[in-house]
Amino acid sequence: MEELEDPTESLHERIHESAHHAAEKGKNKWIVYVALTTAIIAVLSAITSLLAAHAADETMLSQIKASDQWAYYQAKGIKTDILISETKTLQAMGQTPPAEDVAKIKDNKKQQEEISKKAKEFEEESKLNDDKHNTLARSVTLFQIAIAIGAISILIKKRIYWLISLGFAGVATFYFVMELLG
Repeated sequence: MEELEDPTESLHERIHESAHHAAEKGKNKWIVYVALTTAIIAVLSAITSLLAAHAADETMLSQIKASDQWAYYQAKGIKTDILISETKTLQAMGQTPPAEDVAKIKDNKKQQEEISKKAKEFEEESKLNDDKHNTLARSVTLFQIAIAIGAISILIKKRIYWLISLGFAGVATFYFVMELLG
């Protein structure tokens, strides 16, 4: 899968530079804290992004497996219908259908039940992975918003925006942790 581009990377670099200059001047020590927390948030965002992409891949693979099973189910159904038609034709002509054909019809029906069960399991697995992907994607979005607001706090030199940034990061972390534990 293609690597996801992090739109906050250049922003993160600017924050780091601003923090470095502020530390050198001894002014606005809180900018260093903003830079450090933003760096941590960026790392969490990157990890969450990788996990979200993995969940999306697993969703797709499970759905492909389900589709394969349903195609196999249909193929068994077609073969069974052909055997049933042959059996009915032989009976209409007054002949007895071969016992192996009658047994094969029963066997195909049984196999179709097993195939259907497996396809439904893959569909459920796909849904669970999709739910996981959606939760992690939500977390990534909130982490990125937190990074952007952190940058804004440095640019306009207002601590309240840093606190808001930490709030977004906290909510993102909640989603991230709940998905890891879930």
